[in-house]
Amino acid sequence: MGSSLSKEEVFSLLKKLSEGIGPSGNEGIIRELVIDEVRKVADELRIDTLGNVIAVKKGSRGSGKLMLAAHMDEIGLFVSHIDDRGFLRILPIGGIPERSLVYQRVVIKTRDGRVYRGVLGLKPPHVIKPEELRQIPEMKEFFVDVGASSREEVLNMGIRVGDIAVFDRELSPLIGDRVTGKAIDDRVGLAVMLKSFEIIESPELDVYAVATVQEEVGLKGAEVAAYSITPDVALALDVTVASDFPGVSEHEWCTQLGKGPAIKVADGRSASGLIAHPEVVKMLIKVAEESGIPYQVEVLAGGTTDASVIALNKEGVPAGVISIPSRYIHSPVEVVDLKDVLNAIKLTKAFAEKTTYEWVSSLKERRIK
Repeated sequence: MGSSLSKEEVFSLLKKLSEGIGPSGNEGIIRELVIDEVRKVADELRIDTLGNVIAVKKGSRGSGKLMLAAHMDEIGLFVSHIDDRGFLRILPIGGIPERSLVYQRVVIKTRDGRVYRGVLGLKPPHVIKPEELRQIPEMKEFFVDVGASSREEVLNMGIRVGDIAVFDRELSPLIGDRVTGKAIDDRVGLAVMLKSFEIIESPELDVYAVATVQEEVGLKGAEVAAYSITPDVALALDVTVASDFPGVSEHEWCTQLGKGPAIKVADGRSASGLIAHPEVVKMLIKVAEESGIPYQVEVLAGGTTDASVIALNKEGVPAGVISIPSRYIHSPVEVVDLKDVLNAIKLTKAFAEKTTYEWVSSLKERRIK
């Protein structure tokens, strides 16, 4: 069943997910796509209060829980003000860097579901000082131009303060197996989770596939879902930095495109990051090598994933991460290699099928006396 999975099938799913509008706190469109994908293979399916989708595939053991987590949300923008001339001021949703915004097109979604296109405007180079050309504009300098001539015209369109915007970009093929688009962080992890969940066969543990909300603004959905599920072991499925491009020394590389999914050892520069459970790391490497799946080992300087809060749930959860290398993360032109995506699916499936209750039990609290 797993061997029949094609790059075309994966690209089609990733395109559908990537092009959906779903910044943090507004994941409804993506949530419906996820439900459509998992309802045919899940033994149980629910949406929790915060909006996480939780699908369950029952294991043969009748006890033990493996949680897979991939987040639905993307970075985006809030409309924060509408001026008299019809220009929209904006504030970020999640870690959206100003350098990614320069002269981009956006899609605005209103509260009643209407969708409009706009452009992120700035003063042109002809009317600014030469030194300003070398500076990255601040967020307060950006505005969105929807083509309107007045505030009244914008309001008649149904656009209000608090409405959302995301990059306007299709998922497009490059040469070979590489593709580019927006929201690959983390729609590619979501695609990996959905496809692996579909093809997992006869797991011993119950497998919980959780499409989480609000990861980009503080890992909030994963924290709530982990508390509800109380998993015995967990994997987050997310992107990591592929830094194999000009301007980065080889010794600074985190991962490379096309060399396989990455097995995370650690991430983050602060207490909010993750040091993956060493036994989970060992098991992932063992499974990859036994299954002939290419992999990379990842130590990431900054950023983290849902696994960080899952690991701290209740008395603690052994947690790891399968990462998909991606160039230009948090931009409208993220790039991944479909070979890495397929191998991430294979690794997730193999880990779920080879994880035993006895192994999970060996990781739990042990009373010494």
